[in-house]
Amino acid sequence: MQEAMQKFGRFLSAMVMPNIGAFIAWGFITALFIPAGWIPNESLAEMVGPMSKWLLPVLIGFTGGEVVYGHRGGVVGGIATAGIIVGTDIPMFMGAMIMGPIGGIAIKKFDEAVQDSIPGGFEMLVNNFSAGILGGLLACLAYSFVGPLVASLTGILSAAVGAIVSAGLLPLVSIVVEPAKILFLNNAINHGVFTPLGMQQVQEVGKSMFFLIESNPGPGTGVLLAYTLFGVGNAKASAPGALIIHFFGGIHEIYFPYVLMKPTLILAVMAGGISGVFTLSMFGGGLVAPAAPGSFIAIMAMTAPDSYFANIAAVVVATAVSFAVSSVFIKATAKADAESEDSLEKAQANMKAMKAASKGMSTEKQVAGKDIKFIAYACDAGMGSSALGAAALRKKLHKDGFTNITVKNFAIGNIPKDAQIVVSHEKLAQRAIDDSPQAEHIFVKDFTQNNVYDIISERLQGGGVQAVESSGEDNSGAASTLKEGVLLKENVKVGLASVTKEEAIQAAGELLYKSGYVDKPYIEGMLARERDISTYIGKGIAIPHGENAVKEHVKKTGIVVMQYPKGVEFADGNVAHLIVGIAGKGDDHLVIIQNLATITIDYSDEDLEKAYTTKDPQVLFDMFTKG
Repeated sequence: MQEAMQKFGRFLSAMVMPNIGAFIAWGFITALFIPAGWIPNESLAEMVGPMSKWLLPVLIGFTGGEVVYGHRGGVVGGIATAGIIVGTDIPMFMGAMIMGPIGGIAIKKFDEAVQDSIPGGFEMLVNNFSAGILGGLLACLAYSFVGPLVASLTGILSAAVGAIVSAGLLPLVSIVVEPAKILFLNNAINHGVFTPLGMQQVQEVGKSMFFLIESNPGPGTGVLLAYTLFGVGNAKASAPGALIIHFFGGIHEIYFPYVLMKPTLILAVMAGGISGVFTLSMFGGGLVAPAAPGSFIAIMAMTAPDSYFANIAAVVVATAVSFAVSSVFIKATAKADAESEDSLEKAQANMKAMKAASKGMSTEKQVAGKDIKFIAYACDAGMGSSALGAAALRKKLHKDGFTNITVKNFAIGNIPKDAQIVVSHEKLAQRAIDDSPQAEHIFVKDFTQNNVYDIISERLQGGGVQAVESSGEDNSGAASTLKEGVLLKENVKVGLASVTKEEAIQAAGELLYKSGYVDKPYIEGMLARERDISTYIGKGIAIPHGENAVKEHVKKTGIVVMQYPKGVEFADGNVAHLIVGIAGKGDDHLVIIQNLATITIDYSDEDLEKAYTTKDPQVLFDMFTKG
């Protein structure tokens, strides 16, 4: 049960935490410009409502869909969230957390069901229309059913609060109020239940504690203070700023995500709320009017003349109790939280180490030059970018006489445990570290155009390792001759008209499919791989290939070569004239990869220009098969 709650909390966190910046922006604008704010401004305050009603829920809904199924899931999740926003009058944060993931799941299931049935050339059309139609249907569903469901939940919670108050069990009302706040129903509870009760009591006795039940900042302050002192990673770093906005700005919504990422903290805010209300009852505290927003400053401004001690005590006690309980839960899970955060921190540290090494500075974790025996290049599928990077590094090392160092390529998930140095793309940092924590990691933006050789070479020279004359032995594990059928002459296309990179990759994938190398889903995997990390390798060459998720759709090793004399634009303004589509199974394609490494390292600009413009397919066939 505890593990399930932790997973649920992490999933909610994954939806909310990436958008904390938006919450903080909204909090600042609200605290500054609303009529009760620090510097009231009627015009700028007009942003507050649309941001809370539209911006924040749509961001959460998009992120929820993206967590499930990438950008495509995010788009459908965002559309679905819009339906529930239109269908209600209250901020739909909780509705967004429902509809966002539903949108991601729905489009994912649709794609899995139809991926083998889409006619060639209609993939983009089907993808766009399916996302639009499915998103529209889900928006209608959210408008018609999910919105009214949340409205009913609000009514039930309001009735429960009223029943507890009527029974004379006022402190226990926090058992309902605090969880309801976390569901972003705070305004409905405060203004729909407590404000009418409070206004009636003020007319009778001149003050009311009803105004301070929901607006007491103590429970949230305790949680944020515990994160500030005992949290880890992003939560710890952002908690101090959120605490200031919450306590002095009165924007309670700012702490809700911190509870949602660790649902057991609901017990902490409940305990804080109960103790705060009990303190109010014991000392006879109360406000003369609603404190909106629930800022400590607003509370002091609305405090009855005889209630300053009681109200301050209620805030302090609620903070202390919430902090004490939160600290227990946060400390108890600190190790697990640190492990999940460590991956990112290690990646950042290794990036700094690589930059330091490129400037002649030492890294914190290094394999001594004399001990380097095994270097692994790793990418998602282990058959394209990493193979090319490994071949290029191996060639340079062998050229300098370091033939006793093994350099091989692997898919992340299959990196050997005896790898001493692992080279991978910076976007794959966390996965590479998780797969090979024993190794030193070097991260690059480009698998061929990088300073990895400089780092390794400097290490080898500094470690006193002497280069030896190459024996001609190849320790790469790759085949030394090209297996027949990997590259067919008819699959070398020259003189093609320039298109978009997506169209070029689609064309390469279609040729692989028509030649019997892959199943149809592999093409979408090639496009997904490009969206994740560019396959442009430099020198006017790109090597699109499928991501690891579609590796099972490779029937046999095959390569296609497509020449675009005027070029195809890839990421960062790079232009590819030769696009080499790769479907790798085993080591059959590594000879061509090694030849590609030779081309990127040794070919002159003049030689490459001839390759870009030749009208004879045989020239390119020989270049890739014979080196």
